Amino acid sequence: MAQTVGDFIIQRLREWGINRIYGYPGDGISGITAAMRHAEDSPRFIQARHEEMAAFMACAHAKYTGQVGVCLATSGPGAIHLLNGLYDAKMDHQPVVAIVGQAATTAIGGSYQQEVDLPSLFKDVASEYVVQVTSPAAVRHSIDRAIRIALDQRTVTCVIFPKDVQEMDAVAKPAHAHNTIHTGLGIPVPYIIPERSDLQKAADLLNAGDKIAMLVGAGALQASNEVMEVAELLGAGVAKAWLGKAVIPDDLPYCTGSIGLLGTKPSWDLMKGCDTLFVIGSSFPYSNSFPKKAKPKPFRSISMAGC
Repeated sequence: MAQTVGDFIIQRLREWGINRIYGYPGDGISGITAAMRHAEDSPRFIQARHEEMAAFMACAHAKYTGQVGVCLATSGPGAIHLLNGLYDAKMDHQPVVAIVGQAATTAIGGSYQQEVDLPSLFKDVASEYVVQVTSPAAVRHSIDRAIRIALDQRTVTCVIFPKDVQEMDAVAKPAHAHNTIHTGLGIPVPYIIPERSDLQKAADLLNAGDKIAMLVGAGALQASNEVMEVAELLGAGVAKAWLGKAVIPDDLPYCTGSIGLLGTKPSWDLMKGCDTLFVIGSSFPYSNSFPKKAKPKPFRSISMAGC
């Protein structure tokens, strides 16, 4: 029996190290769900009770494992239900790949049952990469690029498979011919370091401060030791954005807890009393919780987007 596109999708995901897929079955993805049965639960299919929850589960998978999360939904309303969870992943910079069914290529453009313009629907939440695959030869590079871009950009990507394409014979290795694209597994995620001159400017600004506050967010989760070392060197208090609660323990003497609408009074006092603010890995949005510029001595602020 020939390998189908659905079989190859599952095989390629497994080769990328994907061990779980979160989703809800539907007629528009029967070729893929059948392939998961053929693969004997590798990767394991985690059935949600609603597609929205499947997307949230994929986002949580990415947050807690550091690996790409994958969610699966059928065409039309199933695909639409993914959006809320996918926006959660996009806004929190988590790598999630959405695999979505679509009406058969023979029906697309005919206002067929559950036909939705999915590339347009997903073009915002998956702005870095969204593609509708209409050829078995394009499956490999589409899956590869979706995973690679999700990991590199820490964002949401989406691959859409019409239901008849899922059941076509797979093309595991496209011929080296004109109009073909060839990709492979793996991604060297870059380690980015600021220019030395910019680091020196940041150091000079922090060293010039008398009352220094730090605000840490989710971007600092992998830099707990560095955050604590900097806080101790600067004699700074540390407040935490909502997604940065796990960066440092609450019982440290210089930790003031959360900031904002659900924050603590010590964090409020820290922000209002500092003359220098060091923000690490946070896009905390509520400006009324931040310090105001003081006179006559100017207020100084520095932000590091991530760690």
